[in-house]
Amino acid sequence: MTTNMIEGQSKSYQSYPETPWLVTFITAGDPDVKYTLDYMLALEKYSDVIELGIPFSDPMADGPTIQKANVRALKAGTKVRDVFNVVREFREHSEKPVVLMTYYNPVYVRGVDNFVKEAKENGVSAMIVVDLPVEESDPYLKACEKYGMDTVFLAAPNTPENRLRVIDEVSSAFVYLVSLYGTTGARDKIPETAFRLIERAKKVCTKPVCVGFGVSKDEHVRELVRAGADGVVVGSAIVRIIEESADEPELAVGRIEEFVKSLRNGLVD
Repeated sequence: MTTNMIEGQSKSYQSYPETPWLVTFITAGDPDVKYTLDYMLALEKYSDVIELGIPFSDPMADGPTIQKANVRALKAGTKVRDVFNVVREFREHSEKPVVLMTYYNPVYVRGVDNFVKEAKENGVSAMIVVDLPVEESDPYLKACEKYGMDTVFLAAPNTPENRLRVIDEVSSAFVYLVSLYGTTGARDKIPETAFRLIERAKKVCTKPVCVGFGVSKDEHVRELVRAGADGVVVGSAIVRIIEESADEPELAVGRIEEFVKSLRNGLVD
C-alpha cells in the first residue's frame, strides 16, 4: 500500500482498519454542500471507510436514487473545490479513510496530476474513477503513486480471471466488486452473481475485496461477509434517506446514524 507523503503534508490518511469494513457512500452537495460534513460525521460513527461522490452530470454507473442526488447537488451549485473543502473540514474531526468517487471528466478537466495532488492535500485517502479503464489509466496511476494516493478499481461479475489479476495489481486500497449487472440501487436480495464473484476474487486478489451495488440492510452485510467479502459498500439506501428528508435536511443526520448503526450489526456474526 502506498504511503508516500507530499511536501507540506503532515499526515497520511491511509491507515485502514482491520477487515471486515463497512463502507458507506453519499453524494457530496446533496441537497446542499452545507449539510455534507454533518452527514459524513453521522456516517463516521459506525463506518470504517466513507466513500464520497463528486456530483456529475452523467453518472452512468448509478441508478435513479444516486442519479437524482447528483442532480440535486449540481443544482445547488456544488463544485469539485467544494468537495475538497468538505474533506478538509472532515479531517478536523476524523482520520477515517475517505474514498473519493468520481468519473474521469472532472479529473481530466482539472488536470490529472493537479486533481490527485489537490485531493491528497485536502485529506482524501483513495480514489475511484468509475469510467476509467485499467488500459488507459497509466497517467492517473503515475499521479497517484507520485502523491501517495491509494487507488480502487472495479470488477464486474463477468470480469475474467486474468483481468481480475490486473485490477488487483493496480488497486492499492481495495478491489471494488460490483455485485450485479446494471447500475447502483438498493435491492431486496443479494444476487447469486455477487457470491460467485466473491468466490472467484478471493482466489485471485491479494488486496481486500469490497462488494457494492444492491446492499440495503444488515442481513445483506452479514451474508456477504460470511461469503468472504472483506468489506461491504452501502450507498443508495443512505442516499434515499437524504432524499426523503429533502424538506428538512437536518433531520437526515439522525436517520443516517441510526441506519448505519443497524448495518454495522451485519458485521457481527
